[in-house]
Amino acid sequence: MHLLYRPPPPAFSLLDAKNIILALLATSFIASSNYVINEWLDRHFDKYHPIKKNRPAVSVGLKAPIVYLEYAVFTCLGLSISFLVGRTCFITVLILWIMGLVYNVKPIRSKDIAYLDVISESLNNALRLLIGWFAVLPLVLPPSSIILGYWMGGAYLMAIKRYSEYRTIDNPEMAGRYRKSFKHYTEKTLLNSSLFYAMFSVFLIGAFLIKYHIEYIIAMPFICILYVIYFNLSFQKDSTAQAPEKLLKEKKLMIFMLFLIVQIGVLTFIKIPVLQVLMNTVLVGI
Repeated sequence: MHLLYRPPPPAFSLLDAKNIILALLATSFIASSNYVINEWLDRHFDKYHPIKKNRPAVSVGLKAPIVYLEYAVFTCLGLSISFLVGRTCFITVLILWIMGLVYNVKPIRSKDIAYLDVISESLNNALRLLIGWFAVLPLVLPPSSIILGYWMGGAYLMAIKRYSEYRTIDNPEMAGRYRKSFKHYTEKTLLNSSLFYAMFSVFLIGAFLIKYHIEYIIAMPFICILYVIYFNLSFQKDSTAQAPEKLLKEKKLMIFMLFLIVQIGVLTFIKIPVLQVLMNTVLVGI
């Protein structure tokens, strides 16, 4: 981000490194607290899922006081550490924690509302981006295109996850018991929504990359291919798309992502004059 943003930000410092580490810790603790409350409040619904029914919250008699104590400890640690980074980082981490409540806790519990479940949960993607940004540039907002693009990218991943879960359960009635929002979804609507999120995300991310470094246009087809590869994962039996923690086992996906990261890294430090011309209005005489 430093290399793309204009005007150029101050040079990277040890303070930046410290703030990034603290922001990462704060985000991890808040994400953990959100997962704790998610697992606990979903235990009565996860029993209808063929895989999640084996989770400890469902199969083992966990004690509520211990669960809520763990939730409180993770929350306090996350908020306290983020406060050490700065005000904007703290506020963003606090919003990330609040979104965990919005998603999991009644009376809102957005995860039970079709489409809003994906939109509200994927907002966490944008919030994590902002946390990292504010750790280094606490007084500057990133361009809206990258915030929205990252948000919609998360919505795409979440919609694909929903589709994979729906296919795995393979029973609309049982799916509705597991997740209330599934009562209003079908395989077709989930695929249609994922296509919308993907197109919107690629458009916004592309607009950001090309505006700040035209050479990134070379990487755009490969970014689209990455979306297609992930899309194909959803059709596999017991797809890893519904368990993101297992994506590291997808060797082809990991190799392609490594290639894309290297490609973008190389493009960051080069200038291609021909592409620079495309940024200007050129009158061609015939």
